Amino acid sequence: MFARLGKNTEFQKVYKKGKSRANKYLVMYVLSGDSGGNRYGFSVSKKVGNSVERHRITRLLRESVRKNDVFITEGNRIVIVARQTIKNKKFQDVDGAVFHLMKMHKLLRDVMD
Repeated sequence: MFARLGKNTEFQKVYKKGKSRANKYLVMYVLSGDSGGNRYGFSVSKKVGNSVERHRITRLLRESVRKNDVFITEGNRIVIVARQTIKNKKFQDVDGAVFHLMKMHKLLRDVMD
């Protein structure tokens, strides 16, 4: 299981001081340099859909992060923001978008570790 960002102040710190990269489905903000494991936050706006759709997208994002967390260097605060285009996408699309952004941020560690 991975740790989550909790308070709004934690999210705001990542938004203001972190670096952002985006693709068609997601925007990822990363703030590096902390000690300990990675902490994740997810943001899915009401613009994306109703609560059922938003919760489904959040579950897909959480599962993708759970699956890929072992490949990421430690000490990062990561916020993933869903865009409207992610609506009605399958897990493979969401997982590919998350992995793509992790590569763009150079968060992946060597597989040989």
